[in-house]
Amino acid sequence: MPIRELWLLRHAKSAWDTDATSDFERPLNRRGERDAPRMGRWMRRQGWIPDRVLASPARRARQTAEAVCRELGIDPGAICWELRLYEASVSDLLAVLRSCPETARRVLVVGHNPGLEALALTLCGPLALPGKKLLPTAALLRLAVSGDWADLGPGKGRLLGRVRTRDLPEDL
Repeated sequence: MPIRELWLLRHAKSAWDTDATSDFERPLNRRGERDAPRMGRWMRRQGWIPDRVLASPARRARQTAEAVCRELGIDPGAICWELRLYEASVSDLLAVLRSCPETARRVLVVGHNPGLEALALTLCGPLALPGKKLLPTAALLRLAVSGDWADLGPGKGRLLGRVRTRDLPEDL
């Protein structure tokens, strides 16, 4: 049974005090614009280059995914924009992931809470990590998942680690 990696990246910090006409159009704030490329640079230093990138097309997630991909050397045109990732339930997220090609060994999902946290808990069970939130803005959960993407479901994941931008080296 092949082991795959699933990386869940919550969008970076967004601005609430903007002229955005809807939640969907809320952009990153200054901190988010700084943190998204930092996470991409850190991932590149680790050699963590995804085979497939799935992202919500909501503006803040789109900006995060594009910034991370630029740092990873991935053409932002290769990002798979998936509307179902916006306000996604666990069943929506699983449906998107189950459609991933079997050739994809490492998949990065850039999306939103509470869906991403709920997915991690569904795949891995209870996770005891320090901090108020399992997945604060611009944080990455790295999971090992067993089996084929088409068979992804409850209990099929194992937490490999979490990276928060607050824990990254200052030189990024």
